[in-house]
Amino acid sequence: MKSDHFSIVSIRRLAQWLLEEEKTGRFFGISRGVCFEPGVNDPFKMTRYGVELETPLGVAAGPHTQMTQNIVSAWLTGARYMELKTVQTLDELTVSKPCIDLEDEGYNCEWSQELKLKQSFGQYLDAWILIHLLRRRLGWDDATRGPGFIFNLSVGYNMEGIL
Repeated sequence: MKSDHFSIVSIRRLAQWLLEEEKTGRFFGISRGVCFEPGVNDPFKMTRYGVELETPLGVAAGPHTQMTQNIVSAWLTGARYMELKTVQTLDELTVSKPCIDLEDEGYNCEWSQELKLKQSFGQYLDAWILIHLLRRRLGWDDATRGPGFIFNLSVGYNMEGIL
């Protein structure tokens, strides 16, 4: 059945998926050969907000950055600056899809929170945990340099949402 609603996968299931696929050299269908492996002397490192980023690349906020597996997949392929979907107080809306339509001109129907607030938080936390676990499992964990990535979260479209 086709749906425009997201289905959340538990962190337990995602971890099992990662561990099973790791045996075949893949993670969420991504070959280990195309994963970005940070190196000590990488010339494109940079510092942002006091955090060393392993690459200056990232993903822009959108529905895809609400889901754990998408955030982890972006990280695996080199994204280190994660602009997460805006969290807002209005999280029970019926919004026409697509919420961004660029057929003739740009039109963005804001207030397009796909998940409930607690669900968004859970997805971001699960991604944070899985990325840290993968860093350690893959041998990319260097505590002297920090995590190497940033989760940038925007909140609210009004003062209530920001608070």
